[in-house]
Amino acid sequence: MTVNPARGEAAIVVAGETLRLRPSFAALVAAEEELGPLFALVERAAGGELRLGELVTLFWHCLDPKPEGLTRERFGEAVAGQGLAATTPALRSLLQQILQGR
Repeated sequence: MTVNPARGEAAIVVAGETLRLRPSFAALVAAEEELGPLFALVERAAGGELRLGELVTLFWHCLDPKPEGLTRERFGEAVAGQGLAATTPALRSLLQQILQGR
């Protein structure tokens, strides 16, 4: 899987497979529809108040492409199973992209 940091993309390893997170306009709009304003999401993350479900939701909407057969529930379990420390670099990258754009 190729990840292009210049496009704001990040990588996350789930169940031994590297997946690409691409914060496209459509992905961020979908995440915002479900989570509320993205700026508020960034503020919660900065304050240490981002919930696991919010993290998984943001990642799920930015997941590109979604592997065949991967459900959101299985994805969430895999993300939670690896621990928050492992997801921090990808989260930081996505939040930076939300704030700064391309």
